[in-house]
Amino acid sequence: MAKKKSGALRKTVQILWALLSNGYIAGYTGGKIYQGPLKQNCVPGLNCYSCPGALGSCPIGAMQSVATDRNKSFSFTAAGYVMAFGALCGRFVCGWLCPFGLVQELLYLLFPKHKIKTFRGDRYLRWLKYAVLAVFVFLLPAVIGYGATGDPWFCKYICPAGTLEGGIPLALLNDAVAASIGGLFFHKLAILLLILALAVVIYRPFCRYLCPLGAIYALFNNFALVRMTVDEHKCVNCGACERACPMACPVRTKPNDPECVRCGACERACPTGALHVSPYIKLPHIKKESEETK
Repeated sequence: MAKKKSGALRKTVQILWALLSNGYIAGYTGGKIYQGPLKQNCVPGLNCYSCPGALGSCPIGAMQSVATDRNKSFSFTAAGYVMAFGALCGRFVCGWLCPFGLVQELLYLLFPKHKIKTFRGDRYLRWLKYAVLAVFVFLLPAVIGYGATGDPWFCKYICPAGTLEGGIPLALLNDAVAASIGGLFFHKLAILLLILALAVVIYRPFCRYLCPLGAIYALFNNFALVRMTVDEHKCVNCGACERACPMACPVRTKPNDPECVRCGACERACPTGALHVSPYIKLPHIKKESEETK
């Protein structure tokens, strides 16, 4: 019963955080973007700045906004947010505090059969998100069209979260935005629909293969404060944890794999209670000085 409650707790936190971080009601009624003082702060997950209800900035969008403008210095504030969240909890953010991750999970749960957990080339495709981070978040915005009118390449041409949370609502609520819809909107809509279709059979396909924010947090997963621990004395090597992991992580040999989003499925599946997610604080071992030492 306790294990089932832990899974329900995560879903509750995901839903509440999505509602809280997109709780600007006037944006939905007026079709405008909130631009108050809260927007100066970044939220942990991928949450579009242009969502009518968004109360904070997306860290990827914040970093891109300065990468395209020679009049702005590098956003150490945005980078600091990402590094702080990463060092604290790694991809725990992806599993608990990302609205677009929640959307993918809900679609995955709609049809319980015919799932694709892994396939030939899956592990190689997961490196693609690091290329997206390097090329579309930093390299292209900084090199091509660098200046006051530079393009935030990832946000403008790829991000499906931006289309779902910002593009579609604004097109429905704002007449000026609706009148300006063109080929770019339908290009991003096609990407969104493809991701959502894949999410029905593959657990979090965008998080696995394309998300640059997930790529950043993945770099911290192995040494973040919040981490997965395995009690070797309790583990019986039954493999239940790896069979339960929706991200197909090698839980027993690499519990803090970069792909682990701390969903807790492995912990709930473990029959002996050998796995748990907890803050990791390793205290230094201090050797007592020998009484004979002067």
